[in-house]
Amino acid sequence: MSIPQLSVVIPVYNEQETLPALFERLYPALDALDVSYEVLFINDGSRDRSAALLKDQYQRRPDVTRVILFNANCGQHMAIMAGFEYCRGERVVTLDADLQNPPEEISKLLAAMDRGHDYVGSVRQTREDSLWRHVASKLMNRLRERITKIRMTDQGCMLRAYSRSIVKAIVSTREVSTYIPALAYTFAAHPAEVAVAHAERAAGESKYSLYQLIRLNFDLITGFSVVPLQMFSLAGIALSLASAGFVVFLAIRRLIVGPEAEGLFTLFGLNFLLIGILLFGIGLLGEYIGRIYQQVRERPRFTIQAILERREED
Repeated sequence: MSIPQLSVVIPVYNEQETLPALFERLYPALDALDVSYEVLFINDGSRDRSAALLKDQYQRRPDVTRVILFNANCGQHMAIMAGFEYCRGERVVTLDADLQNPPEEISKLLAAMDRGHDYVGSVRQTREDSLWRHVASKLMNRLRERITKIRMTDQGCMLRAYSRSIVKAIVSTREVSTYIPALAYTFAAHPAEVAVAHAERAAGESKYSLYQLIRLNFDLITGFSVVPLQMFSLAGIALSLASAGFVVFLAIRRLIVGPEAEGLFTLFGLNFLLIGILLFGIGLLGEYIGRIYQQVRERPRFTIQAILERREED
């Protein structure tokens, strides 16, 4: 098959309510670009009718539609990784299936790539999310930038464009747990960001719970920096010096004032504080060790049930 100029990779998980509207808007928007393209849907183990709707859409537009069906839910980032491995386009755009990022905005990313950028992120002009998600996103953006030096104004926006060389570099890493936009930023020679529209989810619900958002940021921070371990080491040194000074103070006080029991609860408080810090450090260390454990097992990142695509002989 001829190599298309553009591949649009869309992970799908329980999106039966939004898929018909996505089909109605996506294909006309891509046809208007006047470039050869393919749309690669990755069904991430959906439990609703998403897989059936994707099969129907493939039958309607087999010339530009491809569908990868996972055996089970592997997560959004693994679905994108599968899309990167199987897409053929010279430029690759990732898009959510929930229509919060309008497919009509793809042209803005391609225009930025025409200006010489090899990786183009997006920034939502007006976020139609809840207040806590908006605030949490800002806080994590600042923390991430300080720790990893990766500059992404809006890390939660799926609408992004990648050159073929960036996609190949991402696939070649073979990392089990990673944050794809940040990884692309580290590989890019000329990254850029463009402002795009953002709409409220019309149907369905967000697939990211609070826990999943925390996990995502753990992957981001621990996958690109050892600063958290260094900070904990420095905190341990500072607390050790402070504790040593406090022990000397108590010893001198005992010699001068004599034994007393009034400071017992103060010691308990300090002890609980130090134990809490110690447990946090153990958890942080476990996060890094867990990533190593996942990597050395060398299990497949995802398992594919079937691929719907038109073969050259067809």
